[in-house]
Amino acid sequence: MTETHDAEGPRWRGINHLALITDDMDATVRFYHGVLGARLVATIGTPQFRHYFFEFGAQNTVAFFEYSGVALERFAKPAGVPDPRAVQFDHLSFNLPDEHALLDLRDRLKSAACEVTDVVDHDFIRSIYFTDPNGIALEASWWALDATGRPADYGDDRLFSDPDPVPAVREIRDRGEVASVPHTRLA
Repeated sequence: MTETHDAEGPRWRGINHLALITDDMDATVRFYHGVLGARLVATIGTPQFRHYFFEFGAQNTVAFFEYSGVALERFAKPAGVPDPRAVQFDHLSFNLPDEHALLDLRDRLKSAACEVTDVVDHDFIRSIYFTDPNGIALEASWWALDATGRPADYGDDRLFSDPDPVPAVREIRDRGEVASVPHTRLA
C-alpha cells in the first residue's frame, strides 16, 4: 500500500466502454440494438476477432468481443447471487432517467419475449433485472435519490447505510480521503 496525497483526481466522464465477450455477435447486435435500443456506433473486425460498440449515452458504450475459433464455456447467473465462477463480474446496470423509462423498458423486454423481473425498490434506486443472449446478468435502474453529481454526505444513512463499513470508507468519512492505496500488476 502507498500513502495518498492531496491531488486533483481524474475528471471522469463516464465509462468509455465495458468490454464483454460473446460467442454470437449477431444475436448480441439483435438484442442490444433491436431490443434495448442501444445504437451500434462502431465495429472492428479482424481475422482473429470482432469488437462491436453500443452507445448508452454520450461517450458511454458497452462493447463485445467475439473471438474466431475459440469455443467458449457459457454460464449464466442471476444478478447479486454469489457464484464461484464469477470472481470479477456480477452484473451490469444501465442508468435510466426516471420510473416511466424503467417501466417502458420492462414492457419492451416483455414484448420481445425476454424474461424480466418486477421493479425492485432498493430505496435510493429502483431496478429491473434481465439477461442478454450470452447469459450476462443485466439491470436497468433509475436514481430515486440521486447520489451523483453533488458532494457526498457520509452522514446520510439513506445512502450510507452499512453499519460496519470497511476502513477505507471510515477514512473517507473522517479525513476526506483514503490513507493508503493498493498496488496492482498487469496480468
